[in-house]
Amino acid sequence: MITHTEGESNTSEARAEWAARHPDAVTRELLERDAGAFLHQSLSSPCLSTIAKAEGIWIEDTSGRRYMDFHGNSVHHIGYGHPRVVAAIKAQLDALSFSPRRFTNEVSVELAETLGALAPGDLGKVLFTTGGSDANEVALRIARAATGRFKTISFWDAFHGAGFGASSVGGEATFRSHIAGPLLPGAEHVAPFNCYRCAYGHAGPDTCGLACAKMVEYVLEREGDVAAVIAEPMRAVPVVPPPGFWKVVREACNRHGALLIMDEIPTGLGKTGAMFAFEHDGVIPDIVTLGKALGGGILPIAAVVARRDLDICGDFAIGHYTHEKNPVTARAALETLAVIRDEGLVDRAAKLGAYALDRLREAVGDHPLVGDIRGRGLMFGVEIVEDRKSRAPGRATAERIYYRCLEAGLSFKISAGCVLTLSPPLTIPKDDLDRALGIVTTAIRSETA
Repeated sequence: MITHTEGESNTSEARAEWAARHPDAVTRELLERDAGAFLHQSLSSPCLSTIAKAEGIWIEDTSGRRYMDFHGNSVHHIGYGHPRVVAAIKAQLDALSFSPRRFTNEVSVELAETLGALAPGDLGKVLFTTGGSDANEVALRIARAATGRFKTISFWDAFHGAGFGASSVGGEATFRSHIAGPLLPGAEHVAPFNCYRCAYGHAGPDTCGLACAKMVEYVLEREGDVAAVIAEPMRAVPVVPPPGFWKVVREACNRHGALLIMDEIPTGLGKTGAMFAFEHDGVIPDIVTLGKALGGGILPIAAVVARRDLDICGDFAIGHYTHEKNPVTARAALETLAVIRDEGLVDRAAKLGAYALDRLREAVGDHPLVGDIRGRGLMFGVEIVEDRKSRAPGRATAERIYYRCLEAGLSFKISAGCVLTLSPPLTIPKDDLDRALGIVTTAIRSETA
């Protein structure tokens, strides 16, 4: 189902207008059943519409309306229902459908070996989980075991999952504010890289001197006993780190004995134009977590990939998962990686992403309500502001633009209340990308300052 936009009021005027234009009985009935059956939570309810079919870059609702999906919860790197992945899953179901954890199987071992070979440096030891939140919990457990410390440094506004540990190191208010009582102790937070200079690409020694990165070392030094820094290599808002940011953080971690954990759950597997987003910045973390798209947009699977010398937890449990070596989810992941490799999707994401950013900058870069256009690969966004001088978030304007695009057949996410966040599949045909960019451009141009 298409969910309402991040930061949007459930009763916003734009949403009410959208609902009024689509009153068909089939859609209305299913939405009412959904509201009656599911626990309600921010960003997931109420739903906007329904889904009856998902194929390639397209989702289709129960009334036959079709939308290009530029959100997909970051699972659809290779599109929905890729025929190779579907065929591989069907064949695996016939061959071996499940494997108890204390037994191994060929396909799970092959997937672990493949991920270890893909990851740079000495990242070669793997554990599979069902979802990204669990993968980050495992990474934190390894860091505690390896360092004998329990504190972490992470960033406000970051998302690392919905579990208690993941919510503790995460920095999104919606995943923290409702929890009565304390979260995990020792979870220190600093401001993310998103100051004015960073956002506009002016960071460096002649401006702010990477003060945002140096704040990480400031806390590392004063706490003195931090187990790990955990972060998204590129914020999925999206915000690209300033040049040199991660090298400063990597060196600070080395000096203070802290591990560096990179959460690549939305950004990994080619989305940014590199297999791992941290490769853009010339660093190698101690642990990387993967998920979302790893299951080919069909099945849930996530992975922790750690340095080989961090394989130190053999005497206790760090994550006993029933589906830890599930051959069906492993087969989906293996085939997904093969599709990414065989179809050259990493390079394709880099080229199409550069093209999309150039076209958007040319078309609306000087619009008075556009504060910034930014991203990497096929994860890019347009920040909507009230005016360029104040850079106040243009939330109501962003909502109107969103619903205008949805009406024209394009679905995406609004991040941080005002950033049109566009994340199409790596398989998107160029003419469909052009069509989507045209929809966004028209919707923005329809707004006046």
